[in-house]
Amino acid sequence: MGKPVNLNRYRKDKARAEKKARADQNAVKFGRSKAEKTTTKFERDKLCRDLDDRELDE
Repeated sequence: MGKPVNLNRYRKDKARAEKKARADQNAVKFGRSKAEKTTTKFERDKLCRDLDDRELDE
């Protein structure tokens, strides 16, 4: 006979693998590269600075 198998561990490992596969698919579908994130942050910060510079003081 073979070695006994812990079914709870098997079930949890299978769920983890499915969750990781789904996460990998979402990363490909919705993820952005570090360069894109940096560029977006720089542009957003520049827009905020430009807007603050144009604000009227009372």
